[in-house]
Amino acid sequence: MSVLALSGVTVVRDGATLLSGIDWTVEERQRWVLLGPNGAGKTTLLAVASASLFPSSGSVTLLGERFGEVNLGELRTRVGLTSSALNDRVPPQEKAVDVVVTAAHGVLGRWKEEYDDTDVDRAVELLARVGLRAFSQRRFGSLSEGERKRVLLARALMTDPELLLLDEPAAGLDLGAREALLRMLSRLWIAPDAPPAVLVTHHVEEIPVGTTHAMLLSRGRVVAAGPIDDVLTARLLSQAFGIPLQVATSGGRWMARATPA
Repeated sequence: MSVLALSGVTVVRDGATLLSGIDWTVEERQRWVLLGPNGAGKTTLLAVASASLFPSSGSVTLLGERFGEVNLGELRTRVGLTSSALNDRVPPQEKAVDVVVTAAHGVLGRWKEEYDDTDVDRAVELLARVGLRAFSQRRFGSLSEGERKRVLLARALMTDPELLLLDEPAAGLDLGAREALLRMLSRLWIAPDAPPAVLVTHHVEEIPVGTTHAMLLSRGRVVAAGPIDDVLTARLLSQAFGIPLQVATSGGRWMARATPA
């Protein structure tokens, strides 16, 4: 069963075509990575997939609901999303546990909402799952970049999402923080109760172990999409990024570098 299906999706904003004729289907148990250079349309595609952006043309069916026939606000509550934009909107004084628990009401910043003990217990459990149980009472603004990324991942999981979307979760992290995050995501990817997922990145080195499918985007168009071993080839990656590349894989991790002159 598909959790996301796009057919002929095009997005035009201010006269610029950001996506053109995108066909894409995400099925249960699949773990996708979206790759491409800056300006390829990755974040725009994720905005469509999260019901945050209505396309200019084409059809989108998300979790069995067709855009134009459903309240997109209600549909968004069924999708877990992390992004740098969300990171910037979290009040820095908010406690980590409250950043997570407020996802139950779809708000940022705890105010007068009522949360029962079950909600709080789940938030603490999710923080433990991402290795931050001891940080539950820490202020969000006092956490490192890597710790904030993990808090937002816990928040994305708070409502038992039917689809998980991660927009550049490793961006801005140092090597140690990146590897810690990727180990955690790899564990999540293979967990039997984990939702289908889509991760956006610029770098093949940031692909978690267990990723099953890949899409390459360039200038708003699909270069290739399908099983990861079929898509992440030197020829296709070189085509997407516009530079001759060598590609290697080891232990489920990927590497790419420019072909020596």
